[in-house]
Amino acid sequence: MPVRPVTDYLDSHNVNYHSYNHPPAITAQEIAQSAHISGNHLAKTVIVNGDGELAMAVLPANQKINPQKLQAIMGATHMRIAGEYEFRDRFPHCELGGMPPLGDLYGMKVYLERGLMNDDWIAFNAGTHTEVIKMDTGVFRRLVQPVVCSFGEVH
Repeated sequence: MPVRPVTDYLDSHNVNYHSYNHPPAITAQEIAQSAHISGNHLAKTVIVNGDGELAMAVLPANQKINPQKLQAIMGATHMRIAGEYEFRDRFPHCELGGMPPLGDLYGMKVYLERGLMNDDWIAFNAGTHTEVIKMDTGVFRRLVQPVVCSFGEVH
């Protein structure tokens, strides 16, 4: 079952979504394979630190962040992948690495790789390493209000 704050958040916004169980998996690519979802559809959440402010960089499971591009988009002097010690307290009900890309729920700005907007639906971790949430891409965009931009590159 997805972590309760995630389902409460989606339910309070009257979002239609589906939750799917899958065998335990840690990396985004493993989750995509385990959940039988294309790496283009599964959004992974990477926490970044831009000039001391934490934000979510959300991109397809089969891509990695181009740091120079994201830093420029953020308008940051310095940008790096945040260490777990910097953000674990923001996600008290989530398994580390299973954070959903719901920035408003966690007080973080969301930068969304443009490629995730190409399909009708998007899937992402539900706060655990055994479940994903699938929902309409347009609904996700209206709910999360991310900065849609291009900062990902294929591994």
